[in-house]
Amino acid sequence: MSEENSDHNMTMCCASCGIAEVDEVKLKECATCDLVRYCSDACLKEHKSQHKEDCKKRVAELNDEILFKQPESSHRGDCPICCLPLSLDIQKSGMTACCSKIICGGCSHANQIREEEASLQIKCPFCREPTPSTDEGFDNQRMKRVEVNDPVALCREGVLQYHKGDYQSAFEYFTKAAELGNVDAHYQLAVMYDDGHGVEKDKGKEIYHLEEAAIGGHHDARFNLGWEEGNNDNFERAVKHWIISANLGDDGSIKILMEKFKEGKVSKDDLAAALRAHQAAVDATKSPQRDSAEKYYRIEDNSNTEN
Repeated sequence: MSEENSDHNMTMCCASCGIAEVDEVKLKECATCDLVRYCSDACLKEHKSQHKEDCKKRVAELNDEILFKQPESSHRGDCPICCLPLSLDIQKSGMTACCSKIICGGCSHANQIREEEASLQIKCPFCREPTPSTDEGFDNQRMKRVEVNDPVALCREGVLQYHKGDYQSAFEYFTKAAELGNVDAHYQLAVMYDDGHGVEKDKGKEIYHLEEAAIGGHHDARFNLGWEEGNNDNFERAVKHWIISANLGDDGSIKILMEKFKEGKVSKDDLAAALRAHQAAVDATKSPQRDSAEKYYRIEDNSNTEN
């Protein structure tokens, strides 16, 4: 009998008394792992001490399966207009106040050119809401999104409050955004638990939020987890984190992988694969429209500097 069939048969019987699952007997899985099943609460309680270590080990394995799974994309996602992946460089995109969409520089610039050439009213390139002419107008638009619990707007408001020094408000906004599934909010909470601004320093909560962010494709969170594992001499786990982050297009992870390759802690094949995946991720964020926008803004910046 194969090991797979043996494991299957074991889960078809109560781990404590051995009774098989039949029509009148329904087995329930262990609440925290998938290794065993029980016919009653009494059997679960009786078998608990015997199962404790195996359960703990299996839970760690299941958590690692989730933690070290390569995300399909970074937490930044795609531009909602051109549908290309957004660059990890936040300077190459911007968030709209009216609808909280993150628009790539290429689409924003193309919309700007279209409006200027046709002498059109300036509007959001996504939802077409008229663009305010004052800071107060932008603030009003942003707060409307916050009031309807838009997670992106909540996280953005948290960042603004953090930079103002209102750490308590920042923590509340980040917490709410994280509860609504915002990946960057998890990362921001990890930062707060690390630096102790507005909250007591808490390594456990910092790691929890870093892991939640990393699972969601946050490259900086993944990079930091690699450092945490490296500092604890868990270099195999550290390298796994950096490879995943490099595959998302993170430059810092590629640099540290090259350093660790020189130290003999990263194989030649793993480094080569990471370099290819990193380049593919970066290339996926490029387009002629985005290149044109970057060139335009670069010339404009140089002109402003000279003046």
